[in-house]
Parts: sequence; C-alpha cells; structure tokens
Amino acid sequence: MLKNQHIIAYPTESMFGLGCDPNSEQAVKKLLQLKNRNIEKGFILVAAHFCQIKKYINEEKISNEQKKTMQLVWPGHFTFLVPAKLQVPYWLTGKFNTIAVRISSHAEIIKLCNAFGGALISTSANISSMPPCITDQEVLKYFGKNFPLLHGTIGTEKNPSKIVNLIDGNIIRHV
Repeated sequence: MLKNQHIIAYPTESMFGLGCDPNSEQAVKKLLQLKNRNIEKGFILVAAHFCQIKKYINEEKISNEQKKTMQLVWPGHFTFLVPAKLQVPYWLTGKFNTIAVRISSHAEIIKLCNAFGGALISTSANISSMPPCITDQEVLKYFGKNFPLLHGTIGTEKNPSKIVNLIDGNIIRHV
C-alpha cells in the first residue's frame, strides 16, 4: 500500500498513526486532505534506524554534542527538529527549514519501516483538532471499514512524543 501512494493507519507508541511514503507528493497531499491539515505545519518522519532518515537531515549543521543528545534517547519516544537538507520538499518541512524526526523503539513501527525500506510520515490518526484514535475500531470508525490498517498494539506511552528543537533546545511539545 505504501509503495502505491496509499495512506495507512498503524499503531505507534501512544496511539494509532497515519502514514505514507514521505517522498510521494501525491500520497502526502492525500494525507493533508484526509486530515484537513495545513501543509505549512510539516510532518514528523519516523524510522527504525538513523540511516532511514539521514537523507533528510543536514548533518553539517549538527554538532557532535547534538548528535550525542539524539543517540542518548533514541530509539525512543522523542522527536527532534533538525536542520533539513535543501532538497527536502516543502510538503515535509512546511514553512520551516527543519524536519521533525524520530527513531522509534516500538516493534510495529520498526517492522513497518524495515519492510517499507525507509522512513514514514507519522501523524495522529484523526481529523485535525479531533481526538486521536487509540484503537483499530476507532480508526475504522473515523476513516471507513476499508481503510488500510496495520492491526497491532499501541505502546504504553500516554502522550504523543516530546518534540525538541535540537539546535536551540526549545521544547515544542511537552509530554
């Protein structure tokens, strides 16, 4: 489904997420429309390991100390805003020159990213401003009984991942 520009729902650390191939403008635009989300917000990319997000990150603008900070909490329930490479498309960064990235420790996400062969967009399974889906039944209620859904168990986290700007240390989203 992902390689054919479809959106899927899948379990994450704290809720069900919606995802698609971040390199497919068509899939991302479908996701924006489905969620009624503004393109300027950008998206989080989730991955099984660093090499799956490396091509989006301008590592020249990240110090060794900042890299160590990421390594201390990854894999885990922690998202960083990092400098984006210039070629990263607007549909991923939105109005920012950063990209939000997370290396997950959630088994379902790791399997999914490895099977897909790369990072995925990770956004809550809901319509913008509505409560996120916690169960697969809620996903099907929101998006229809035929919506592509990876059945599985969400993790034990109670909140979405903490988001920190790696460059200035500002906390964007608390947990």
